[in-house]
Amino acid sequence: MKSAIGLMSGTSLDGIDAALIETDGMTTVRRGMALTLPFDTALRSGLKACLGGGGDVPATAHHLTLMAGEAVGRLLGRAGMQSGDIDVIGFHGQTITHRPAEGLTWQIGNGALLAETTRIDVICDFRSRDMASGGEGAPLAPLYHAALAAALDQSPVCVLNIGGVANVTWIGDGKLIAFDTGPGGALLDDWTLARTGEPFDRDGSLAARGQSHHDRVTAVFDNNPWFDRPPPRSLDRDSIAIDIADLSAADGAATLVDLTAEAVEHARRFVPREPVLWIVCGGGRRNRHLINALQHRLPAEVRVAEDVGWDGDSLEAEAFAYLAVRSLAGLPLSQPSTTGCREPVTGGAFHRGRRA
Repeated sequence: MKSAIGLMSGTSLDGIDAALIETDGMTTVRRGMALTLPFDTALRSGLKACLGGGGDVPATAHHLTLMAGEAVGRLLGRAGMQSGDIDVIGFHGQTITHRPAEGLTWQIGNGALLAETTRIDVICDFRSRDMASGGEGAPLAPLYHAALAAALDQSPVCVLNIGGVANVTWIGDGKLIAFDTGPGGALLDDWTLARTGEPFDRDGSLAARGQSHHDRVTAVFDNNPWFDRPPPRSLDRDSIAIDIADLSAADGAATLVDLTAEAVEHARRFVPREPVLWIVCGGGRRNRHLINALQHRLPAEVRVAEDVGWDGDSLEAEAFAYLAVRSLAGLPLSQPSTTGCREPVTGGAFHRGRRA
């Protein structure tokens, strides 16, 4: 068993999640404390400028890494632990571009600096090896989803992670299938900020006041063959566009929620059989209007992560702690049924911490 901290900052650009677990990197997971450190305005703006490869990437990566180190320090303090109590940090970094068709993905963050400042061994660059093996480089959390789902008494299940982009993991019959379903919360967050000045649609209240223009959603599916592409598949946060500029703030939000829910329903065709349970994690689970839309569309029980004893905020950070332990052991981080890599492949770049 190893003690590991996972760090995840997703496409929603809201902050860094840090989570502590103990695991053997296989079937045993003991979840510990977690926290979220929100991005300050300067870092959020810097990261948005870097999307697509623009902006001041070196300075922004440096700022992000220092904040990651702060998150580690705060988590250790809350847990009453020292750096020497932790075997490894899994540092995902921030994705600023993801173009799998070109074999290109870019997560910024300085693993060497994080190892130096925390004095803990760091694994970073989780996605490049998978893409070198012909994979999409995403999603990478499915093996962790499967480890957690092994303790449930229901099968098959789907774990639906709604961050900036939404992805699903189907677990059942001894199989594991994963892929991105479509937009998650990134478009809605951007819309809400632009129209109301709020960083996100809290509880889905803005969308709940609006009316979806479903014809706009239908046009997205009619004009973008990506949604009909069988897995494996993944998506960049800004790859899907929808024409809603003329709508009110509430109607635009409702239409974007409709788009996310429609994409999840559309993705059901790609799983071997219907799950008996959908478990929703990520920030999207807090959008009540979106959860209601999913419950209306999906012919199975829809529950949020907390309903099954998971922490929906820290799940992805936990996943990268788990993957870091697997990387140390040379175990696969992905497999053909999750990313399309040619064979199960390990990954990650190692930076040794300077122990006191």
